[in-house]
Amino acid sequence: MASMVVPESLRSYLHSVVGYHEVMAPQAVHHGLPSPYLTVVLAFDQPLDCGWMRGREDRARYWTCAAGLHTAPALIRTHGFQYGIQLSLTPRGARALLGLPASALAGAMTTSEDLPYGVGPDLHARLAEAPDWPTRWQVLTEAFTTRFLGDTGARPEVDRAWQLLMRSDGRARVSEIADHVGWGRRRLLREFRAEYGVGPKEAAMTMRFDRAVRSVRAGGSLAEVAAGCGYADQAHMTRDFTVLGGGTPLGLRDPWID
Repeated sequence: MASMVVPESLRSYLHSVVGYHEVMAPQAVHHGLPSPYLTVVLAFDQPLDCGWMRGREDRARYWTCAAGLHTAPALIRTHGFQYGIQLSLTPRGARALLGLPASALAGAMTTSEDLPYGVGPDLHARLAEAPDWPTRWQVLTEAFTTRFLGDTGARPEVDRAWQLLMRSDGRARVSEIADHVGWGRRRLLREFRAEYGVGPKEAAMTMRFDRAVRSVRAGGSLAEVAAGCGYADQAHMTRDFTVLGGGTPLGLRDPWID
């Protein structure tokens, strides 16, 4: 894998950019786990084969796939080979790169062609044909620096509420956030969901879960991770892994599951 160093000017919009070129067992399945970021995947050589873990077949193939905030895992069938780029966008980045609020994609995935704008065919082709990762990072940086110039369009109170939750790793109370932005609790819930497609409590749950996944994959003990991520105990953390990730903490240590 190769990671792009996101320029300071783009960090309000882009959390991470990762290039991957993986060969694994043909039956390997990648769990696209819930997080506080929207995901855009640009597939090279063969389209992405993915759908939601919902107990029904809703799979589709995408050369460019955008997925919103979600509270259930996506399943990516690898067929033994994966080659492309994954971008993690902040909600601000959804407006700037995709041309719509995060709520428009909540719990859904679509191809770039169905969005107001995004990574179009010309940019996708330039990235696929580039000779190496550093060249791709240069192409993306130039394209996004031009794109990320306008107003994000989100209400400042809603944006502040999101940032408060993020800074607290999902631990801030809804009542505290409402007081901080100067709204009543009911209005905060309504405006927050209208912008992000999830409520503050759902967002907080994915933030804690995202931190816990990263901590488990970094080698932390389950008891320490549970305490450090704000869970009441290890059992509560395991429940969230089952609900949000479709597996146990130990089972989801590896992003590629046979």
